[in-house]
Amino acid sequence: MGLTSKKVLLLAVLCAVALFVLTIWLWPRLSRQNWRTVLGRIGLLLATQVSIFALIGLLANNAYLFFGSWGELLGIQQDLASAGPGGAKVKVLGIERAGLPGGSKPRDAGRIEKVALKGEKSKINSEAFVYLPPQYFQSEYAKKRFPVSVVLTGHPGTKQALYKKLDYPQTQHDLVGKKKMQPTIFVMMSPTVAPPRDTECVDVPNGPQTETFFTHDVRDDIASHYRVGTDAKNWGVIGDSTGGYCALKMPMRYPKAFSTGVALSGDYKAPLDRDTGALFGGDKQLERENDLMWRQKNLPAAPVNLLVTTSKQGESNYRNTLRFIRQTKSPGRIASIILDSGGHNFDTWRREIPAALEWMSGHLKA
Repeated sequence: MGLTSKKVLLLAVLCAVALFVLTIWLWPRLSRQNWRTVLGRIGLLLATQVSIFALIGLLANNAYLFFGSWGELLGIQQDLASAGPGGAKVKVLGIERAGLPGGSKPRDAGRIEKVALKGEKSKINSEAFVYLPPQYFQSEYAKKRFPVSVVLTGHPGTKQALYKKLDYPQTQHDLVGKKKMQPTIFVMMSPTVAPPRDTECVDVPNGPQTETFFTHDVRDDIASHYRVGTDAKNWGVIGDSTGGYCALKMPMRYPKAFSTGVALSGDYKAPLDRDTGALFGGDKQLERENDLMWRQKNLPAAPVNLLVTTSKQGESNYRNTLRFIRQTKSPGRIASIILDSGGHNFDTWRREIPAALEWMSGHLKA
């Protein structure tokens, strides 16, 4: 049973209720003052509280999808070394429903494929959910190469949240129907590809080469399996929180990989904490180059399109976002979405995503 399955949640509810009832029923029998009854009372209270805390944790995880599996929760990385048959770089692991009109018919609803990606250059292997829009399966688009948006969660965050909570495929379907967006392939991922470590999309010295994985291997793998463009003008990246930092940094550092980036409540500098460890291995120059404010002031601007979002109230990055906008230099181009009030949460990002996708689509080429 999966971590986010309804069966696990129901089992947690039944356990919590059963232990509560058992505690009420047995309490009078455990009222005597001896070591056995004292241990019994302690055991019942401890078991009941653990079951309640577990239930609360499962409810919170189902609401916000911090972790998508038991492996992610426990920090266990799945072995995906042999990604595809015959040395293929992409292996399709399963099909997910997009929850769109047309149901199981790909030419009407599109399709979400769960895939394993093999990072030949970075030596990182990771899973992704690839959304193929309905047009991908329609005969009039048979010779078309589609633009691609890499869609990233924050840390911690689970890939499933991108289509179960933030509704990226559903939003695209609506925008394409209104002719506000071109059909685009989404590669939905978590930036945490070396769990449990938060690598902030950095090539860590003597550690995970996360930036190489996203800027080279993901593009190479997807292009080997799907009908997509291979130039930077065909590729964009959008993300929230940590994923937003990555979505700005990768076009700025690798404009030949991504031409467009969108940061929803993104940071402008990688944190250094227990989750990240020594990201830069003591290399101060590497640390400065990954500080986006420092890059703007001290290095030539890349010819890329960037969109940043924040809120006047409720967001901690408001002042830094205004500063980032002011510091953007030509040939770089900057746009922004600034709400009167919002927060670092799904509700705010759902308000921003339609406009962000419409803007990004206007800058990607088929």
